Amino acid sequence: MRNNGPQFRTKLAETDQDFVAAQRLRYDVFVSELGAGGALVDHDNRLERDALDPYFDHLLLIDDARSDVMGGVVGVYRLLPAHKEIALGRYYSEDEYDIGRLRRSGLKLLELGRTCLHPNYRGSTALFVLWQALADYVAAHEIDLLFGVASFHGTDIGSLAPALSLLYHKHRAEDDLCPSAKGKNAVDMNLIPYQDIDRKAAMVQVPSLIKAYLRLGGRVGQGAFIDHTFNTTDVCMVLNTQTMTVKQRQLYER
Repeated sequence: MRNNGPQFRTKLAETDQDFVAAQRLRYDVFVSELGAGGALVDHDNRLERDALDPYFDHLLLIDDARSDVMGGVVGVYRLLPAHKEIALGRYYSEDEYDIGRLRRSGLKLLELGRTCLHPNYRGSTALFVLWQALADYVAAHEIDLLFGVASFHGTDIGSLAPALSLLYHKHRAEDDLCPSAKGKNAVDMNLIPYQDIDRKAAMVQVPSLIKAYLRLGGRVGQGAFIDHTFNTTDVCMVLNTQTMTVKQRQLYER
């Protein structure tokens, strides 16, 4: 009997075709779906890209049963380990956040970004398959701490106030590992007193990826950042693999 389900595999991008497939999925999600822009976005070829791409590893989720998607790529993680950051001289997140405390921690860092899934794979096992590959990557490179910006769609801080305030009050990172939003687009997340938040409604506002990080023990930095280019409001997630509980580690690794 033919198996009509997804046929997942993961790999790091190696060829030009791999990178183009990743950038095509990013275009479909970030530009077409969410309204992002950027100086290097190629609208003619439907590619979302930037000048930092050559420095990053791109972890791809491929569904070999999906011939209508370029390269079968249905999920992407963009990864910058510390040994590659040396060549670049900075992390992408430093455009928005002061991460000096992370740099001074002595922990081995890995920046995550440009995370996206094809719409048909959200809410499925796809993200967990990506996480399994990410866990293997983290183990291979002996990573201690994962961090990176994760986004709310839109830039209306008033409408996002319940969710941002809940993250501030309940999920803020410890002071010694707490990035701080910087620049004119930084905004306070402490907008509503905790006792006045409808916590259930606020959590509904939180994007699925951020909720997934929270379930793994992730925390958020101080302040949010309004990214008008991407039409998002960003928070900086921090996940210390050394302090995961047994349950959280089992979820992350399995």
